[in-house]
Amino acid sequence: MIVVGITGASGVIYGIRLLEALKELEIESSLVISDAAKIVIESETDYTVEDVINIADTYYDFNDLTASINSGSFKADALAIVPCSMKTLSSIAHGYGANTITRVADVSLKERRPTVIVPRETPLRSAHLQNMLTLSQEGAIILPAMPGFYSTHDSVDDQVNFIVGKILDSLKIENNLFKRWE
Repeated sequence: MIVVGITGASGVIYGIRLLEALKELEIESSLVISDAAKIVIESETDYTVEDVINIADTYYDFNDLTASINSGSFKADALAIVPCSMKTLSSIAHGYGANTITRVADVSLKERRPTVIVPRETPLRSAHLQNMLTLSQEGAIILPAMPGFYSTHDSVDDQVNFIVGKILDSLKIENNLFKRWE
């Protein structure tokens, strides 16, 4: 079971497509959407928040610190925060588990579970880079939403699939979402 957190950074389509790919691969998913992400979903996509929630197998409220996924005894295989805002990244790097996404990230890191963070910001400040380094040193995989162009993307969907494919690769999940370098 993969926990997916979607935060209020631009690029929520990456998180939505990850949920769709997990469903296609018949891999169970649990979802948390930040309050800001709900606004971005409506702004950047044709999906409603309900549409996105319905893709996941289980949904947890953003402000429910008693959610089962916030416990180390809950058996999640991995966590992906896609996209990850700099506010969320900073909170995780500094151990500030004030909501369900930052708390599940804290648990995932302390339990040494695969944790993929997909930051979405440009340009980056030194503080952003330092927070990414801190998380990397704790075992998180920092996977910026930077599509490769060697597989001749024909559309934005192809570029989104490239990043989602790389996320799945990082989680050791077989996929064919993008053309691999040969």
